[in-house]
Amino acid sequence: MEKRASNEIRRTGRKLTGYAAKFNSPTNLGEFTETIQPGAFASALAADSSENIRAIYEHDSKSLLGRVGAGTLRLYEDEVGLAFELDLPNTSLGRDLEELVTRGDIAGCSFGFISRAEDWSTKDGSPLRTLTDLDLHEITITSQPAYASTSVQVRSRKGNKVKYARLYLEAIS
Repeated sequence: MEKRASNEIRRTGRKLTGYAAKFNSPTNLGEFTETIQPGAFASALAADSSENIRAIYEHDSKSLLGRVGAGTLRLYEDEVGLAFELDLPNTSLGRDLEELVTRGDIAGCSFGFISRAEDWSTKDGSPLRTLTDLDLHEITITSQPAYASTSVQVRSRKGNKVKYARLYLEAIS
């Protein structure tokens, strides 16, 4: 990462992208099934405290990967769920995590939250909790996500440039 005079941060290197949570994607948590309603993260992302939201590895606060306030973690809601972009640190953890995600050993995410509002109902005779408003503390890259629909992949600025250059060369040939 290179800092420019205008305080604009120019990101270089590798990053992880994906979905830490997906809307309307039920998961069985044993005693009940849980789902997340669209918009559930909106107030957390808009709050002043959002700059303290962290990305960590395996829910371990000692395994810090990035933070919203540092500009190394970017979170947003779209029609699918809670999307993220994470600039990987140039640390042994960052490099190891990049390799594990590239190989497919780690392919999911989770998140740490406190429910601010939720709806309970019954579906097929089982309790269903729908999360409608969350206080988000963290996203975590994990090998054992509670929500199987989450995703994480490695993105490389360099790799994309090479791919685009190849496509351009093929187009003009």
